[in-house]
Amino acid sequence: MATPTGSDRASQAYRRLRELIVHGRLAPGARIIETEVAGKLGISRTPVRAALQRLQQEGYILADDSASRARPIVAPLTREDADDLFEIVGGIESLGARRSAELDAERREGLVELLQEFNDGMARLAQSDRPDRNRVFELDTDFHHEYMHAAAGPRLKALHDAIKPQAERYIRLHIHVLADQIRTSVSEHQEIVDAIREGSSGRAARAVWVNWKNAAARLGEVLEEVGERGSW
Repeated sequence: MATPTGSDRASQAYRRLRELIVHGRLAPGARIIETEVAGKLGISRTPVRAALQRLQQEGYILADDSASRARPIVAPLTREDADDLFEIVGGIESLGARRSAELDAERREGLVELLQEFNDGMARLAQSDRPDRNRVFELDTDFHHEYMHAAAGPRLKALHDAIKPQAERYIRLHIHVLADQIRTSVSEHQEIVDAIREGSSGRAARAVWVNWKNAAARLGEVLEEVGERGSW
């Protein structure tokens, strides 16, 4: 078996740290200490440092210059940041939806069948008195991933894969409140499905944009209620 290279270790550290941040196990505003991370992951500080630099470039962590020695901290969850992220993701996914609507009829039919299955699953959960919030998140994520990756090119997919988890971080940590608005999301998703079914690229792009714009507004209301996290 080949010995992992420094690049491999840095990639592993990056994936692990990103997962911890996105899932909320590294709290917003928490300081990250290289030696502690290296010890927990069983690697040297060099690949950890490379992973932290990449995470900082992508916006998952920030440099806290208020301390005597700058240390990285997990990016806070703020309304301003959420608005920016959701607008960016909305723009990227609008392109993906537009291209999905331009697929040939056979491929489009297969995609629509999957999208309808995911949305129908969300609709059923909306009828439950106590919907499974994790399942709501999974179905919503699968829905957006499917139309986004059905026709997007490698560059658009890479951009989406880099930025989308940052938006998912907000959704994951507030799903207990956002799950109460499933019916609205189902209705907005159905507009996307119908537009792709018809092959209407402009309508599909607009429907996705509206969905993300409204999602940002819904999240904004939640943040007003529960407060921002990790801000200073």
